[in-house]
Amino acid sequence: MNIDYNKANGLVPVIIQDETNLQVLMLGFMNEEAYQKTISEQKVTFFSRTKNRLWTKGESSGDYLHVKNIQLDCDNDTLLIQVKAEGPTCHKGMISCFNTETSKGFLYQLEQTIHQRIDKNSETSYTNKLYRKGINKVAQKVGEEAVELVIEAKDNNDDLFKNEAADLLYHFLLLLKAKNISLEDIENVLKSREQ
Repeated sequence: MNIDYNKANGLVPVIIQDETNLQVLMLGFMNEEAYQKTISEQKVTFFSRTKNRLWTKGESSGDYLHVKNIQLDCDNDTLLIQVKAEGPTCHKGMISCFNTETSKGFLYQLEQTIHQRIDKNSETSYTNKLYRKGINKVAQKVGEEAVELVIEAKDNNDDLFKNEAADLLYHFLLLLKAKNISLEDIENVLKSREQ
């Protein structure tokens, strides 16, 4: 990659984007050394202008940005890095430094939260406890929630209907995890049907 570091005194702006939902998470700067460290460790490292040193995002919080794809813009002076974030990107605890969470962004974040609770085997997590009971129990719960949604659809209480729809969606995401299938996989099937 032929990055032009000369236009901004040895630095290039770096846009950090969630690999799944394409939400912009933050903006930082890299010099060549930060870029090389990012490539070798596959964790985003910036050059901090305030600290005047290399800074790996997550070095103190543990909220690392794992590199999934790097693209250079048409002028060779700006990077777009798509990442899988381990936690919130913003130091204020938000997913994005731009506070631009979308509904789609939230669903993908919920999917990541479900995965984290299961992967970390959180003993107090309802999600993890249900998952550990096996796919039959998870599938049964999806069926129960679907029936409850159908029942509420016949009534006129929109609040109850929305809550049952949310329960179904949540348990559906858990079933996807149990089947090792992602929400993006389902989205791609739907997109392929668009003719």
